[in-house]
Amino acid sequence: MARTFINRQPDYQDLDLDFLRNPTTNDVVRKTGDEAVKRSIRNLIFTNYYERPFRSYIGSGVRSLLFENATSFTADQLQDAIINVINNFEPRAAIVDVVVTPDYDRNGFDVRLTYVIKNREQPVITSIFLERVR
Repeated sequence: MARTFINRQPDYQDLDLDFLRNPTTNDVVRKTGDEAVKRSIRNLIFTNYYERPFRSYIGSGVRSLLFENATSFTADQLQDAIINVINNFEPRAAIVDVVVTPDYDRNGFDVRLTYVIKNREQPVITSIFLERVR
């Protein structure tokens, strides 16, 4: 008797933090697949230290760096903070490249993340604009 193996990719699931209601089940809408990982990475980047109860060690410190002058040195610090938080707290993604470019006219930073989701072949490219909120 021969065994057949099915090569399945895990379907990652997270709650949608907009807390929208699913019209058929009246439950909270879920993010699945690549969108779940993308939202998780975005949340990790925007999380400060001591912001999550009982998990004060989770955070990136990106918000504190946004109040510094927009220089290439600050861009390098942002790049290191983003790489560290994703490597430490998002096991579903492997970073390929992070490019942080200061945008002097809009007083912020353009971030271009390239990462591969585990057990997937295609890299995912995400662009985020970081600016300080007053």
